Amino acid sequence: MGHFLFFLLAIICTGSVLGMIISKNQAYNALFLIVCFACLGGVFALLDAPFIAVVQIIIYAGAIMILFIFVIMMIDVRYGIPPEKKKWTLYFSVVLGVVLIVELILSLKGAFSLMGSAEKASPADLGRLLFTKYLYPFEITSILIIAAIVGAIVLVKKKENE
Repeated sequence: MGHFLFFLLAIICTGSVLGMIISKNQAYNALFLIVCFACLGGVFALLDAPFIAVVQIIIYAGAIMILFIFVIMMIDVRYGIPPEKKKWTLYFSVVLGVVLIVELILSLKGAFSLMGSAEKASPADLGRLLFTKYLYPFEITSILIIAAIVGAIVLVKKKENE
């Protein structure tokens, strides 16, 4: 039964990602991505990682996608990218894609080298590590998120006043 659910969730996840790539409507793209995140949460649950499954569904499928939908509703996407900016965005996306592929390869290499020595960690261990060894990066990330929220509010207020 577990294998069937895994393959069902994998097929639904892959189908939703393909739907997101094919669809030209940004609202539908966000909904397809929500389905993908929910399926990934199910896959994590099947892999006996309930904490990551719940975080995947609550944080990504819930909070992050709501922010995406608000951004999609705020910007006017009917006109698309002007032709003079299309070349620049194409070059930027190619460079960003190469950087992300290199990062993926390096992270997979690191994951395979740690696979033999990895122990199961509980959410309490994760929290303890996050609030001791990685406290400063955690706080800096919090400050950056707050700055982004304040910036978004300022931009929306500026747009409403015009």
